[in-house]
Amino acid sequence: MTLVEEPATAAPEKEIGKARRRKEDARLITGKTTWTDNMVLPGMLHIAVVRSPVAHAKITNVDVTAAQQSPNVVAVFTGQDFKEEQGSIPCAWPVTPDMVNPGHPSVAVDEVNHVGEAVAVIVARSKTAAQDAVELVDVDYDPLPVVLDMEQATSQTPSLCHDHLESNESFNFVFDGGEAGTCGDTDQAFADAEVVVSRRFVQQRLIPAFMEPRSTVVQPQGDNYTLWSSTQVPHLLRVMLAMITGIPEHKLRVIAPDVGGGFGGKLQVTPEEVISLLVARRLGKPVKWTETRSESLMSAHHGRDQIQYIDIASDREGNLKGLRCRILSDMGAYLRLVSPGVPVLGAFMYVGIYKFPAYRFDCRGIFTNKVPTDAYRGAGRPEATFAIERIMDELAVELGMDPLELRRKNWIKAEEFPYTTAAGLEYDSGDYEQATQQALQLLGYDELREEQRRRRESNDPVQLGIGISTFTEMCGLAPSRVLGSLSYGAGGWENASIRMLPTGKVEVVTGSTPHGQGHETAWSQLVADSLGVPFEDVEVLHGDTSISPRGLDTYGSRSLVVGGAAVMKAADKVVAKARRVAAHLLEADEDDLDFANGSFSVRGTPGTGLSIQEIALATFAAHNFPEDMEPSIDAEATFDPVNFSFPHGTHLCAMEVDTETGMVKIRKYASVDDVGVVVNPLIVEGQVHGGLAQGIAQALYEEAVYDDDGNLTTGTFVDYLVPSAADLPHFDTGNTVHAAPGNPIGAKGVGEAGCIASTPAVVNAAIDAVRHLGVSDILMPLTPERVWRAIHHGGDGGDRATAGTNAYGGASTETTAGVATDASSLGGDR
Repeated sequence: MTLVEEPATAAPEKEIGKARRRKEDARLITGKTTWTDNMVLPGMLHIAVVRSPVAHAKITNVDVTAAQQSPNVVAVFTGQDFKEEQGSIPCAWPVTPDMVNPGHPSVAVDEVNHVGEAVAVIVARSKTAAQDAVELVDVDYDPLPVVLDMEQATSQTPSLCHDHLESNESFNFVFDGGEAGTCGDTDQAFADAEVVVSRRFVQQRLIPAFMEPRSTVVQPQGDNYTLWSSTQVPHLLRVMLAMITGIPEHKLRVIAPDVGGGFGGKLQVTPEEVISLLVARRLGKPVKWTETRSESLMSAHHGRDQIQYIDIASDREGNLKGLRCRILSDMGAYLRLVSPGVPVLGAFMYVGIYKFPAYRFDCRGIFTNKVPTDAYRGAGRPEATFAIERIMDELAVELGMDPLELRRKNWIKAEEFPYTTAAGLEYDSGDYEQATQQALQLLGYDELREEQRRRRESNDPVQLGIGISTFTEMCGLAPSRVLGSLSYGAGGWENASIRMLPTGKVEVVTGSTPHGQGHETAWSQLVADSLGVPFEDVEVLHGDTSISPRGLDTYGSRSLVVGGAAVMKAADKVVAKARRVAAHLLEADEDDLDFANGSFSVRGTPGTGLSIQEIALATFAAHNFPEDMEPSIDAEATFDPVNFSFPHGTHLCAMEVDTETGMVKIRKYASVDDVGVVVNPLIVEGQVHGGLAQGIAQALYEEAVYDDDGNLTTGTFVDYLVPSAADLPHFDTGNTVHAAPGNPIGAKGVGEAGCIASTPAVVNAAIDAVRHLGVSDILMPLTPERVWRAIHHGGDGGDRATAGTNAYGGASTETTAGVATDASSLGGDR
């Protein structure tokens, strides 16, 4: 007799790696959303803010009489009214023990320090009535000197941004790899170097320009308060608001409903959130504040704004010997939530993917009479990547080497991972050569180089350049011990819980709060695979501190690698609990059970088994249940990684530059990113495209500009140029996969990669196109006028040349035989 085996049931297709369309998109694109500004509560009042039209002045009088008498105005408050209860907007990151924090009242009391600062608050029965009354508040200002230029602000006799401070310097953070024991002596490395190249780069000021303006609604209920806000950080906001206002944390509920983008711009405790809470407490009525777009551009925090003095040393064969960075970072008028920490994060990434024997970083945070700066997509890492990738191109020119070959000569090889850099970080995994080879093929690198040669030889008015950016970044802003060593005011863990419902459905509660990243979809995929339940049966809950009381929110590309890892840990705990119940019901030993595709079966006994959803129902009934176990297989987990994750990649840009008009056009853009294990390729592709758009925007379009009086002259989208899809090229993208060992998913983070890598690739491409015409730098954004000026008049296309001084203030010596650059102007060890 012949035995015929029955065909095995096919295992369900794995969710991880599947290009699922996002669950949340149908709701978002059809308008079935809960934006904060959509909310209408019974008896709700509306807030409008009176803002300073001057950058720096004493407030001598605030007359609110006319505004108080305006129709439908309920109340008008000044800084004096809130003086005793408004506290100061918090800064959670004192990067040095002696960091100077001038304090930041939500409503100015005696002095204003930037245009757009709040000086009074109107509360009315309608939004229009509140806005009309703003014009009726009469404020007398006694002007003070305006501090705008960081280099002037640090001169010998500067004007002061804050009269009560001794200088305009907030902090001086120094990382010396030699002193830290991570690399050799930098001064000696430069003394021994055969070649030293020095440059001054400028990271212009940018505005996050999220799609949904900031908005806040507060509902008082006795001595309890519910606050809805378009925020990235409901958990952090709750803690900080409790500390500022004295409202007990357990009596304050913070909800982030649908949030229309953030880019770091909503990683904040804003003056308006504090104001809304104070007004609601004073009046006992629900209130709403929603900013106009001009208010957003003028008063929400900005990003970037650095001057970078970079020295790089090598021998004549291109072997890197040392890197020195001196950074002036514009804090604006005040320190916001993580303002000082942004450039400090960058300190660990200036060495990029290269094996520097010596490294030193010196950053000074400078106060100016501008809007405060804080996190903006990438937060310190784009600035660092720009500096190292630009200076590598400059060194290649000095050495007469191909810029790609110089990089290959010095980057970390695949077999050298894990690798501890001169900045002290241990890079976990990767293969820079593999990513680069794939990117070269996508771009058609050799063919474009040949075309570039032909155009130069024929003096074509439209020249072609190729820009290279080989990068890595630190993602998953998390390791609590590391953050503690940097004096950050919170941890970096993330929390999740999974609830198995009796009907077999699954609720996932996450402390990571989305604002466009696709959490509901990706988390559902993780849980579907871990528990073997249908993707459609998973519901993800987030953004409400009552539903999800524990969490540290979303920023720094930490959602998947930290928040998603917490979800995976919780799922493992659910399976472990369910295994005990299954063993009891199947009358088997736990060790004899296999779990696959959502079901437990007794090893070697075909046909016996229970699905995890059946176990959930049996647990609910608890009729036949282990005596020493509570009737629940729900689980909670917290994940705190021991290291960052390090996505990397190679981005290549082919750029056409019209030498007669200064117009630039991206001919082709290719990028290959390694973000570890990809949970959802569709989401990853979207994140990469979005990041590329934002990084290219910095290179070509966006800049927040102030006039000599401190007025923002780019206060509308007419002047602040955010590109549309029509302004951007087609992107040729690819990926390599080297799993991150530091989290159970193997993911590395992707939200900021495109934004970090693309800016230097674009700028390097434009300069490569016209380098033979004597251009070595062009100020961002690369407007036609700046490009034309750089070609025809030299310099960087701006008002003054930016090359020609070294990182320590002396004249640039591009080739030095055994002579160290003088560091005396830094003032000793500083």
